[in-house]
Amino acid sequence: MRAHADASGLDDAVIVNTCAVTGEAVRQAKQTIRKIRREKPSARVIVTGCAAQIDPHRFSKMDEVDHVIGNDDKMQRTTFLNLVNTSAEPIMVTDIMTVHETAAPLIDGFGARSRAFVQVQNGCDHRCTFCIIPYGRGPARSVPAGVVVDQITRLVEAGYREVVLTGVDLTSYGVDLPGKATLGQLTQQILRHVPNLERLRLSSIDQVEADQYLYDAIADDDRLMPHFHLSMQAGDDMILKRMKRRHLRSDAIAFCDRVRSLRPDVVFGADLIAGFPTETDEMFENTERLIEECGLTYLHVFPFSPREGTPAARMPQLERRVIKARAERLRARGEARVGKFMESQVGADRQVLMERQDLGRTEHFAEVHVAGIDKLDERTIGSVQQVHVTASRDGHLIGEVAA
Repeated sequence: MRAHADASGLDDAVIVNTCAVTGEAVRQAKQTIRKIRREKPSARVIVTGCAAQIDPHRFSKMDEVDHVIGNDDKMQRTTFLNLVNTSAEPIMVTDIMTVHETAAPLIDGFGARSRAFVQVQNGCDHRCTFCIIPYGRGPARSVPAGVVVDQITRLVEAGYREVVLTGVDLTSYGVDLPGKATLGQLTQQILRHVPNLERLRLSSIDQVEADQYLYDAIADDDRLMPHFHLSMQAGDDMILKRMKRRHLRSDAIAFCDRVRSLRPDVVFGADLIAGFPTETDEMFENTERLIEECGLTYLHVFPFSPREGTPAARMPQLERRVIKARAERLRARGEARVGKFMESQVGADRQVLMERQDLGRTEHFAEVHVAGIDKLDERTIGSVQQVHVTASRDGHLIGEVAA
């Protein structure tokens, strides 16, 4: 979007890219829009993203908003050329369900120079009962492997050491491509055809869709980072069924056990929803136990938030106080697990990708505050430094650049 705006000559404008995953995300988006208008009264405010795609009129009715553009429209240069014209339509939103290709713009750089993000998949064909996102992103569609490899090659040549593959339903990659390629096959092709890429990460994955190619990549190539974030959502089979998920708790445990056998140093994160409709105390406790049984470390905890238009919004709801209390319990467990993992890293030497002059991330995505910054300067941002971990504090590590 930034590249299209610059190329089109769009200036004195603010683009707000909204999220619709929870009602709170939509509320915060509207709050942000109002704040932007107060701070930049002369700027044109352009709203896009999933919340805008799903309910464009909600935002177009706001006095602070000049234009609303859809999720597919935001990827088209013609949209931005139209926006330069002050008589542009207030709402430019295409029916996302009619979109069958994922835009694959070749981006040479990002605002931060530490890691690059490459979207290889968009949309989702599944209909989890709590999720509104398919109506914001449309059907599942993938970027051909050759285009992905070319994009990553360009980014590596531009100096990026780490690339993150992203997608709405990343492990469904390839279902729409000839031959029905898989995420595991794509991962292997990237590692094979971009030999100078130092670090490859996967964003959130659905563990039940992992294939043998992905397991082989995990086992055979250390450049695939030993940190996987899993779309688990719950640890009780009945709740998983009511969510219309595709896995059982036993599938989640089996995946973690298998990956850990291939990469013993692996670290897992997971998305978990607290207080899904009909969740009993016993069902919630099954989710709590899953944290230990899978050996999860980083938890993204979401208090259940009913989204209008989804089946879960019509199910018997729990009291907000119960939902909030369960979310707090899960977060407390997550903080304890992170603390335990950080303590285990003290004394280790880690390869740290520097995000700032004095801060970076290990292979396991642990945050490290690097002491002895007199050894570093701004040119080290985006570099990989060997760091000796000396301490753990408040959910992060402290270390020194190795001599």
